[in-house]
Amino acid sequence: MSERKALLILHGKQATNEDVRAAVGQLRERGWELDVRLTWEGGDAQRLVGEALAEGYAHVVAGGGDGTLRDVAEAMGLAATQASLALLPLGTANDFAKAAGVPLEPQAALDLLEVPARAIDLGRVGDQLFLNMATGGFGTQVTANTSEDLKKVLGAAAYLFTGLSRFSELQAASVELQGPGFQWQGELLALGIGNGRQAGGGHVLCPEASVDDGLLDVGILPAPQEMAGALRELLAGEGLFVRARLPWVEIKGAQGLDMNLDGEPLQAASLRFEALPGALRVHLPKDSPLLSHPG
Repeated sequence: MSERKALLILHGKQATNEDVRAAVGQLRERGWELDVRLTWEGGDAQRLVGEALAEGYAHVVAGGGDGTLRDVAEAMGLAATQASLALLPLGTANDFAKAAGVPLEPQAALDLLEVPARAIDLGRVGDQLFLNMATGGFGTQVTANTSEDLKKVLGAAAYLFTGLSRFSELQAASVELQGPGFQWQGELLALGIGNGRQAGGGHVLCPEASVDDGLLDVGILPAPQEMAGALRELLAGEGLFVRARLPWVEIKGAQGLDMNLDGEPLQAASLRFEALPGALRVHLPKDSPLLSHPG
């Protein structure tokens, strides 16, 4: 396995991105064997990860938005590979990459291939793995209702715009959470179970989360007595949150659970989330805020 052999799994919409093309060319000039494969439909990222591992690539690069990163990270985690993952953030929100300090400029992002990979945690719920965060409450509804056209015009601010315009429609969810030494029951507006810190275009639900501590951070925003005020004010009200840091947490919903797992809808009567310590090797900046021991 060549240590300078990498496969870039690139979202098909980015095929004509000249900045990406230039960054790939520059890395090749430095002696890297960097091949590129495009995704076209659901399942392509998982298939391409399997092919990359079978062909002996030492590194895989996920080029696209949070959805592409989710698919590639999950496939690598399920394969329990020693190959490492690098992130090339090209989406609208780029929530995990921004929290991790990964550059949004393609050349600087690909340069992280030359920074030693660190073993980080993944989250698991059922038979699914996730890298960033599971959310419930307003974050799920806002993400689901934010149009692609609005994201093209406003970028990540589209999520906040959608949340403010639909605030009167947001419903509190009655849930019960339980983990080692922790129990909470009541109505909430927002819930984050994070390996990363933010979701939905910059909503910071787990501000102290680390990706290498073997734990999941839980952030709960209880529903106020009166559904009044702006979404922006609620998000800014850090003191309103209930927080915990747990190796696992179980959730039950009185009317079922409607959640979002790194952008994918997730519905069930009850769910169990757990941390998988050191499940994936990822190239992050040495001073990444998500590392509990940077450097």
